[in-house]
Amino acid sequence: MLSIQEIHETQEMIDREHLDIRTVTMGISLRGCVHPDAATAADRIYSHICRQAEHLVPVCRSIEQEMGIPIVNKRISVTPVALVAESTGASDYTVFAEALDRAAKSCGIDFIGGFSAMVQKGSTAGDRILMRSIPEALAATDYVCSSVNIGSTRAGINMDAVRDMGEIILETARRTADRDGIGCAKLVVFNNAVEDNPFMAGAFHGTGEADCVINVGVSGPGVVRHALELLSEKEPIDVVAETVKKTAFKVTRMGQLIAQEASRRLDVPFGIVDLSLAPTPAPGDSVARILEAMGLECCGTHGTTAALALLNDAVKKGGVMASSQVGGLSGAFIPVSEDEGMIEAVRAGTLCLDKLEAMTCVCSVGLDMIAIPGDTPASTISAIIADEAAIGMINNKTTAVRVIPVPGKTVGETAEYGGLLGSAPIMPVHPESSEILIARGGRIPAPINSLKN
Repeated sequence: MLSIQEIHETQEMIDREHLDIRTVTMGISLRGCVHPDAATAADRIYSHICRQAEHLVPVCRSIEQEMGIPIVNKRISVTPVALVAESTGASDYTVFAEALDRAAKSCGIDFIGGFSAMVQKGSTAGDRILMRSIPEALAATDYVCSSVNIGSTRAGINMDAVRDMGEIILETARRTADRDGIGCAKLVVFNNAVEDNPFMAGAFHGTGEADCVINVGVSGPGVVRHALELLSEKEPIDVVAETVKKTAFKVTRMGQLIAQEASRRLDVPFGIVDLSLAPTPAPGDSVARILEAMGLECCGTHGTTAALALLNDAVKKGGVMASSQVGGLSGAFIPVSEDEGMIEAVRAGTLCLDKLEAMTCVCSVGLDMIAIPGDTPASTISAIIADEAAIGMINNKTTAVRVIPVPGKTVGETAEYGGLLGSAPIMPVHPESSEILIARGGRIPAPINSLKN
């Protein structure tokens, strides 16, 4: 039974500290939609998604109204499309992206993820067609998100795919140049991708998942920041960690409540709760501000990586205490354009691409929502991906890259995306070339620590 104090505390978190359910994501298997004719397969995909997710948005709205807890996004993730489309023999998979987009609009959701390929050890013909289709698919649709997994601790890094993704990201930016390259905001390159991630743009429904599941992503950077601001500056760092852990526990319990209720009403199995501190452009709803509340003058200064490591670990521990079904990524995200504190740190000159890369060694994902000059060479983008993948491969963790080479803009300018995507100051990249390294292709072998059996 909840006490009156706990009820008031939760209401305070929602009203003043930006606590919310960031997403309720329905994962849907498309493996039953396979057909040798591309048009028929696309129609099957559309019909199957609409049938499974028909009640997703109305149920989420009813839960919001009854419980008073905001559910910011209602989303769908599907089986990686490369697996479903390959049997058609089609030479372009944009038709499948358009089917996903139509289904998203029919269901009234915010995003649909799964225009994806898993190529960590090599690629099939269908994988390569999907990758080549990404620029047009993201330019021609409104709600579709795409991801490509190019490496893993067990497989190593597919450097052929890394090379190709540099070109694909550039072309995606060109195709959406009129909107500051926004297509790249819907494209993630992963290492060690997880199959139950509810967050976009990297969500897809893994092959090890059930026919249909409900995954919930909870967020609350403002809640954690507020809890830390109540601590004395003289408290030792382990007290800071304990405070974060206890706060994460409370937030995760709320997420589990919503996930179980959505699962019951939709008659769909409950998958996981992902407690990820995902910032928004709203003042105070910022991971950077949490790090500063720990005692940093500005995010990006010395000590930032240590503070982020503490935060990420304490969030995971609090989440695991609160639910036996914690999954996804669960930790702290550092998407620059979506975090007002990080935007300010970039503009102040304390946060650069190299420091962000160091921070990704200890946070949940990777280099996220970073705008770079539009004339950045494809080989440089590929090298950024390779660096980030190497961190994930060696450390057995998920890493990712979502960079946006903004056409026609350079360092000192800003790309504007609006909504949760925010605005991104253009960050410099190293001018020295990585072209010969990237042109080699091949595969970086799996590290020795991958040999677990």
